[in-house]
Amino acid sequence: MSNRLPVYFISHGSPMLALGAGRFGDAWAKITEEIETPKAILMISAHWTTVAPVVSAAEKPETIHDFGGFPRALFEVQYPTVGAPWLAERVADLLQSANWPVAIHPDRGLDHGAWVPLQEMYPMGEIPVAQLSIQPRQDPAYHYRLGKLLAPLREEGVLILASGSITHNLGDIHWHRDHDDNFSEAWATEFQSWVSDQLLAGQTDAMLQYRANAPHAHYAHPHDDHFMPLYVTMGAGDGEQVDRLFDGTMLGTLAMDVYRFGGVN
Repeated sequence: MSNRLPVYFISHGSPMLALGAGRFGDAWAKITEEIETPKAILMISAHWTTVAPVVSAAEKPETIHDFGGFPRALFEVQYPTVGAPWLAERVADLLQSANWPVAIHPDRGLDHGAWVPLQEMYPMGEIPVAQLSIQPRQDPAYHYRLGKLLAPLREEGVLILASGSITHNLGDIHWHRDHDDNFSEAWATEFQSWVSDQLLAGQTDAMLQYRANAPHAHYAHPHDDHFMPLYVTMGAGDGEQVDRLFDGTMLGTLAMDVYRFGGVN
């Protein structure tokens, strides 16, 4: 594959989307319509956190149901796919060449931040997947640099796909609302709009200091984990066009934006 693939950030929302993703699933599926079929996918999910980077090399990744309190039907969902041990080795080489500590996990599966959107994008599980952890003890600048180290994969037919959330405050979620209800708390909308404004204008410095600059940052992200995958995509797509492919909200406070870094042919 000679064309350079774009990089994508998706907001994965509630695990319940695995039982019917609706408009969010449609937005994820559209990604596959605008790009060539990738050789493999490197998934960076907010739900695998480690002290230093770890990349999965499972040949047949299990479907990890890393949640509780949901209907039994959700725990019965499986996403049978194939792994990409060769991609794990390539990621490790890229990080090691920059003197970053990195480990390979031989059999770690895919958490719901990975398989919920992937089952909408590639429902047959035909694209090999490796997953890379994030480091929530590290700051946005660290994850931005991590993305820059991964950028060469784009020339090698690898789709870099990061999964997190533009806003993620579980304490303020309106669980009683329907997933198709686009109601949003004012603080979530203001934060969501600020992020969009910065990304589309290329304001990287402002984004790297989002806690000091963004409105309601402490409400939008009591913890950094679900926001850090966005910085990986920013780094991997550094200096290229940014497009907001989808904006919407579910459960009152979860902003579900999808961003593309880099153009499509």
